[in-house]
Amino acid sequence: MATLSFLLIAAVALLVCPALSLNCTSQTFSQNTKFANCTDLPTLKAFLHWTYDPTAKPKPTLSIAFIAPPAKSDGWIAWALNPTASGMRGAQSLIAFKDSNGSVVVKTYNVSEYGPVSESKISYEVLNKRAESSHGVMRIFATLALPSGSAEVNQVWQVGASVKDGVPAKHEFSAENLGAKSKLQLVGHAAEKGGSPSAAPTSVPAAGGPSGNQSGGSSRVWGIGLGLYGAVVVVGVSIFGL
Repeated sequence: MATLSFLLIAAVALLVCPALSLNCTSQTFSQNTKFANCTDLPTLKAFLHWTYDPTAKPKPTLSIAFIAPPAKSDGWIAWALNPTASGMRGAQSLIAFKDSNGSVVVKTYNVSEYGPVSESKISYEVLNKRAESSHGVMRIFATLALPSGSAEVNQVWQVGASVKDGVPAKHEFSAENLGAKSKLQLVGHAAEKGGSPSAAPTSVPAAGGPSGNQSGGSSRVWGIGLGLYGAVVVVGVSIFGL
C-alpha cells in the first residue's frame, strides 16, 4: 500500500507541473520580473509576455519575455517584429542559443532574405537584451524602442534544432513552423486571436505544450492527468493484487 501511495503521489506531482506550464498566466521569472500582459502563442509550445509603454521617452517601448523549447537541446529560439510584412522575410529578429562556452546568448538579425543568417543590427533600437535556459526551455528578455503610434505589430517566432559555428541552422518547414506568426495588438490586446491577457504571470516556466486558450490547455492536461492516474491505479492493482 505504501508503495502504491508513493506511485500515485509521484504521478500527480508530475502531472500538475506541466499543467501549470501550459498557461502563460502561471509563469513567473527570476528577479521578480513582471509583465502587464501575456499570451499563449498558437504554435511551437511558445509564450509571450509583454509590457507596452506608449508614454516612454524619447520613444514608446515594448518589453518582452519570449519562452519556447528549442527543437533540440543544442538548438535555438527566435522572436521578431516585422515592420514590412507578416512572415519571416524582413523580420527584425532576436535569436537565442548556447554559445561555444555553454552560456546562453541572444543576438540580433535582420532577416532580409531566406538562407543563412548573419548577426547584424535591426531597425528597432534594442535597449537591453538577455537570454537564459533551464528545464529544456529558453527565454529571451528584451526591451525595444518602437515608433510612436504603434497600436499593432507583426510578430514572428521560430525554433531550430542546431547551431553550426555560431550560426543558427535552418528550421523545419512543418505547419507549426510556417504558422508561427500573428498580429500583436499593443492597444486593445484582449481581442488578439489565441491570446490570453494577464495582469501578471505567476509560476516558473517549464517545457509545456501549446494551448489555443487558457481553459482549453488546462482541460486537456487534466484530462490526460486523470487518464494517467487511472493507469497508475491499474498498475497498482496488477502489481499488488489490490
